[in-house]
Amino acid sequence: MALLASRRPLAAAPMAGGPTTARLCLAVAAAGGFPFVAGGYKTPDALVEEVETVRRGGHPFGVNLFVPDRRVVDADALARYAERLAPDAARYGVTLDPTPVVDDDAWDAKLALLLHRPVPVVSLTFALPPADEVAALRAAGTTVLASVTTPEEAERARATGVDGLVVQGPRAGGHSATLDPDRVVEDVPTADLVRAVRAACPLPVVAAGGVDGPRAVAALLDAGAETVAVGTMLLRVDEAGTSAVHRAALADPRFTRTALTRAFTGRPARALRNAFVEAHDADAITAYPAVHHLTRAMRQAAAAAGDPDGVHLWAGTGWRHAPTGPVAEVLAGLDPHAT
Repeated sequence: MALLASRRPLAAAPMAGGPTTARLCLAVAAAGGFPFVAGGYKTPDALVEEVETVRRGGHPFGVNLFVPDRRVVDADALARYAERLAPDAARYGVTLDPTPVVDDDAWDAKLALLLHRPVPVVSLTFALPPADEVAALRAAGTTVLASVTTPEEAERARATGVDGLVVQGPRAGGHSATLDPDRVVEDVPTADLVRAVRAACPLPVVAAGGVDGPRAVAALLDAGAETVAVGTMLLRVDEAGTSAVHRAALADPRFTRTALTRAFTGRPARALRNAFVEAHDADAITAYPAVHHLTRAMRQAAAAAGDPDGVHLWAGTGWRHAPTGPVAEVLAGLDPHAT
């Protein structure tokens, strides 16, 4: 039985923080793709509202949750990083508070609401929950997927009892799903990673990362994926909630490469290499979500000012190919089976 019930072998990756909207999810489903509601950063009430809006569309869909990482933040390291960021913050009229914020993204409340009102699929990112929580979701009738970035992580996910894997290659835009945010994420083609995971673990796979057209989709399907998740390729579509400054930067020729950086949030994430990355990547620390909260007001102020050099411009390596227009046209163009 297929992991994701959709006409096309394509899923819309959950892009938290704005790009993934209920409108985008509904349009993806209507166009034959499988949408994921981005549960990260939302309050439980906001998540309920979006889930119920998408549910009313009548198509299968999923919800992505951030699994909290319980490690303790080094407060001194965070304070030193805040000092280095202070001149940038001052330019936007922002004062940084280096107090570590404890934030589990309302994990217990979100899990409870998805057990009370189950959805077809839940995908998990950043960490692995206890096996009993995975079992509870499955008992409620939900297919559970874990996001992994190595064969070893795939085996760890399998041990929790999940139904399948989202295998994310390092060329994906936004946060890396690595279970170890301290590790150096080495470059490898996503198709090679999918083959390595499939050789090590029998669970079915959704592949993500580095998709820039139908040939990339076909290569991932040939490597053993059931479905291919696309994110960066949807950032500029009509239905996405991508900010104006982010949309403009994706088409701006002065941005010539991406980088995996911890500078914005304290967790490795791929973004266009702007002035903020150039200035702070080398000094960035591993401390998510503490760094996310530290820099958030500054990033919001930069976006409001239309300054792309102070914003987290998430983008995968194929960002140059991200089209504009309705998402239905984009999915049709990405589907290697379309006629």
